[in-house]
Amino acid sequence: MKLKSVFMLLLLTVSVVGTAQITSDDILFSVDDSPVYASEFLRVYNKNLDLVKDESQKDVDAYLQLFINYKLKLAEAKALKLDEKPAYKKELLSYRNQLAQNYLVDNAVTEELVEEAYTRLKTDVKARHILVKVDANAAPKDTLAAYMEIVKLRNRLIGEGFDKVQKDVHDGKEIFAEDLGYFSAFKMVYSFENAAYNTQVGDVSQPFRTRFGYHVVQVLDKRPSRGTVKVAHIMIIKNAKGDTISQPEVRINEIYKKLTQGESFESLAKQFSEDKNSANQGGELAPFSMGQISSSEFETEAFNLVLVDQYSKPFKTDFGWHIVKLLEKKPVPPFSEIKEELEDKVKKDSRSERIDESRIQKLKKAYNIAEEQPAIPYFIKILNKTYYTNTWELPSKFKGETELFQLGEHVYTYKDFGDYMVKRQNLFSDKVSFEKIVEINYNTFLEKELKSYQEANLENENSEFANIVGEYRDGLLLFDLMETEIWNAGNTDTVAVQEYYETHKENYSWNMRVDAIVGASVDRKVIKKTARLLKKDVPLEDIKAKFNVNDEIHVIFTTGILEKNHQSLPENFEYKTGVSSIYEFNDGYIVAKVKQVLPKTLKSFEEAKGSVINDFQTEKEDLWMQELHAKYTVTVDESVLTKIRNDINNQ
Repeated sequence: MKLKSVFMLLLLTVSVVGTAQITSDDILFSVDDSPVYASEFLRVYNKNLDLVKDESQKDVDAYLQLFINYKLKLAEAKALKLDEKPAYKKELLSYRNQLAQNYLVDNAVTEELVEEAYTRLKTDVKARHILVKVDANAAPKDTLAAYMEIVKLRNRLIGEGFDKVQKDVHDGKEIFAEDLGYFSAFKMVYSFENAAYNTQVGDVSQPFRTRFGYHVVQVLDKRPSRGTVKVAHIMIIKNAKGDTISQPEVRINEIYKKLTQGESFESLAKQFSEDKNSANQGGELAPFSMGQISSSEFETEAFNLVLVDQYSKPFKTDFGWHIVKLLEKKPVPPFSEIKEELEDKVKKDSRSERIDESRIQKLKKAYNIAEEQPAIPYFIKILNKTYYTNTWELPSKFKGETELFQLGEHVYTYKDFGDYMVKRQNLFSDKVSFEKIVEINYNTFLEKELKSYQEANLENENSEFANIVGEYRDGLLLFDLMETEIWNAGNTDTVAVQEYYETHKENYSWNMRVDAIVGASVDRKVIKKTARLLKKDVPLEDIKAKFNVNDEIHVIFTTGILEKNHQSLPENFEYKTGVSSIYEFNDGYIVAKVKQVLPKTLKSFEEAKGSVINDFQTEKEDLWMQELHAKYTVTVDESVLTKIRNDINNQ
């Protein structure tokens, strides 16, 4: 697979080039009756220009021969029906679908949302809100009633103050009036986050809707983000009603006393903390930022700690009594460090709806989809209460052949949408009006078909995507062909490879070699002393021990059988047995003790096997290419080739 990966990578390097004098209809050459266009040749030539080191491949005529060979191989692959293999189709489809995802999102909107999220991460907002709950699919009269209620509560909030309104209306069921503490990006649904960040300190927002209902938010403070903290805590749970077994406040103060006497926080957490999720880890919690913990008191105490290992005094929350110890404190990282993480969060967060909405609006415009859909009133009229019981059917005089909308050559009819409506009956309760049911179903049907059509036709709409998929398709096919016709033969036809070696063995030989010890150092005095010790046959390990002491390396040795011109030996090295002269080499000095000089000899088959297989495959491919040139007719249009030469010379 490593070879395959490298092969595909070379084929998929993308660049965009101009083809000023070449028209889209210019055919450079044909293989039998299959045309190859000049624009494709120029694009591939320019794309690979900086990759090739062989100057001959930069020559247009030489590169043309390579390109013709490439197209001949593809023609042969299709003749062998390799493009019909299930495994090939599956891999190509998988790659195409994965690549398509990069071209189906609105990147401009995504980038804008990522930058906005980062800006907001650098600011904490302190706020409180009032919520009047209403279902997302509620009937118009219920939605209007909720809206009117939130308008009334907003006026009361401004006139009477939050505490008074909270005391009067908060029931935790239909109306909520809550302090939210500090929070930043991604901690609330996107529409709520927008309202909080877009409202000035001290102001109350206009009513806005989320999936929970209608809200107003009052912003109390905005401050630079305090980043994230990682803490450990010891927790004593507050007494349940009627529980007299322990006194939490007394117990937490006893633990605090032990801490001040020098006992280990981790040990005390393991022994006494009643937070079972963290006690075994010495009380350690995952890092968090403001608004992430459901206790503003806990967050405040944690962020107020300044020094690592500093711990708080005992404090109380709704959950019990705590002591918190600071383990780590980090500011908001630079944008470059968390950009990818933010992109991932944006695509999973509720703000992704904005990306999707932008894409749908652009597709509607591109495919000429009208905003007003006459089918909606018609379908509202034919709905009845059986839709709520999952027994609704299309009426007998249903206008099924009427056109709904058209995408490309495909016409969608009322029947297509009607069948879709039938399948989705169990998704709606009788609290959802017929108008809402038809509106939701039509929008989801249209969006589904728009996305499917765009993805299916992406090659026709995006030339860059088409080129990448086309190159991967051809590269994958060519890899399978080469593996079938050439590479496998080198690895499996051992008899043929052995015969090739026997007839070409003079090409595989060892250069002159030496069995030697080579010492290298930047210090000439060290090398002179090394040479004297080598002459006395002092063991190599003893020489190392003499010079390489106190973690300082003064001489490095290379040992074994070294070929002539090995990187450890200078070009003027004298190949003879014994201890050599001292050579100045690579900004240092070397000396060698040559035990044996080995003359040039032929390599055995096993020693040369890798090179033999490579040469065998090269020869086999050359012969095979001759057969392909004889099998297929290649016709080059010289006038178009001249235009290409002129185009390249003018770049």
